[in-house]
Amino acid sequence: MAVIGTDINEAKSILESSELVAIPTETVYGLAGNAFNTEAIAKIFEVKNRPSFDPLIVHTYSLDQVKNIVKELPKKALLLAERFWPGPLTLLLPKQAIIPDLVTSGMDTVAVRIPNQPLTMQLLQSLDFPLVAPSANPFGYVSPTSAQHVDDQLGEKIEYVLDGGPCPVGIESTIVGFEGDEAVIHRLGGLSKEKIESIIGKVKLMPHSSSNPKAPGMLKSHYSPGKKVIVGSLDTLVKEYGKVRTGIISFTRSVEGIVPEHQMILAPDGDLTTAAKNLFSSLRLLDKKDIDYILAEPVPEHGLGLAINDRLKRAAAK
Repeated sequence: MAVIGTDINEAKSILESSELVAIPTETVYGLAGNAFNTEAIAKIFEVKNRPSFDPLIVHTYSLDQVKNIVKELPKKALLLAERFWPGPLTLLLPKQAIIPDLVTSGMDTVAVRIPNQPLTMQLLQSLDFPLVAPSANPFGYVSPTSAQHVDDQLGEKIEYVLDGGPCPVGIESTIVGFEGDEAVIHRLGGLSKEKIESIIGKVKLMPHSSSNPKAPGMLKSHYSPGKKVIVGSLDTLVKEYGKVRTGIISFTRSVEGIVPEHQMILAPDGDLTTAAKNLFSSLRLLDKKDIDYILAEPVPEHGLGLAINDRLKRAAAK
């Protein structure tokens, strides 16, 4: 299994040898490699069993470094960067030639962000290159929000997991691109649509794609555990699927008749930030239970609730 630790120099040495390291971010753990090195990038696709048409996100530590790998930074992009970086925001921008086509799946735009995680920021500042870092899990499965989640699934394929503790946001970054002067959300995530619109005005929401996505994380079926996930009214679903071999993910309440350890309540206090943080770990915990179904209810459709419901729908689309 992988070594789990907090040694930045060890992580740096491995990355400089064209190998991979799992890194913490405020959103989820990423499987990181040298963004300028096609050998390292190819290993990411291999370890994750990720299709090459699904592009990767480049992680940097400063706006100046971002400007070195993109051709332009539109006014609205700059406003968002200045307000929300470091943080769970990814910008989709025209790329410089220094970014290999393998990173962008041959497209002329690259997804970039500055993560809000102290250990990873120290690591990025110590390197002479940015990092590509999709979620550190087998492709299509639930994203990891702890070092142990990474080791459980990829520990035999990578050397080192940089341990930054549990991820405080718990779902992936929001991806924003630009069509002329119009801002487009390609993927809902840890930064709400409302917060983005408070800075740059109205934005368009892009439906996810089943093939050849323009940005990372847009595939229709994604974030799925091994158990079948069904989303809807819990009261209705429990009547249909029964209570014996069933687990539930609810927003704030328990359901009578379901074994307590088969119930994951995302946010008893109704806080959507808490619900987002607990979503992926809840899916993972239920996936290990001796059950046949995971029944889940949508959360309120505003703020981070949009991203949570997006992840639930795609977990159920498998």
